[in-house]
Amino acid sequence: MEPLLAYPDPVPAEVVAVLDRAGFPFRAVADEQGVTDREPADGWAGAVICAGADPEAAMVLCRALRKRDLPLEPLLLVVTEESLGALEVREDLFDDICVAPLRDGELQRRLEHLFWRTGGGTRPELVEYGELVLNLETYQAAIAGKPLDLTYMEYELLKFLASHPGKVFTRETLLSRVWGYEYYGGARTVDVHIRRLRAKLGEEHANLIQTVRSVGYRFGQSRWGV
Repeated sequence: MEPLLAYPDPVPAEVVAVLDRAGFPFRAVADEQGVTDREPADGWAGAVICAGADPEAAMVLCRALRKRDLPLEPLLLVVTEESLGALEVREDLFDDICVAPLRDGELQRRLEHLFWRTGGGTRPELVEYGELVLNLETYQAAIAGKPLDLTYMEYELLKFLASHPGKVFTRETLLSRVWGYEYYGGARTVDVHIRRLRAKLGEEHANLIQTVRSVGYRFGQSRWGV
């Protein structure tokens, strides 16, 4: 999906954390000029306008976004309890409203609902397992909200394993499915990448990738719970 417009610049940290964790790409803008200067080639996917610090400026930007040749939607307004009463409630200027401090998961659910309702976009394609999230569009990965610095092949291997939780794969199968049939490296290549992945997942999450003795590797729990 195209990036969301996020205002202001810098975007409040709690909003950034939600967007990153949910896999929504975004670009921050400081004013109306930034909307044009930073606009993606295919247009904005939507907007998250944080009105807590300067409600009047936020509403001015909302009006500008609605007056465009192609009015921007969906548009989600994030306000604080203090700024909520100061806003002139104009339902034509936004599609939904969310009050900060944000409750767990609320902002993400509201965005997903808006995209579903307006048909203006969809949630990025993700692979999720527990606290692990892989964004298949941006090639980003995070565990417990913290980004993972993975090489291309580490990402591909983790994506393949996480897409088949509980299933055991031999080293040979992993080589052919992840590296490709034309790859001539040995099984040790798989072991090296598994070791690196476990190190990057961290001690708390390293056991997501389990060794099945005399067979290969398994990601997560099997349906038998062992």
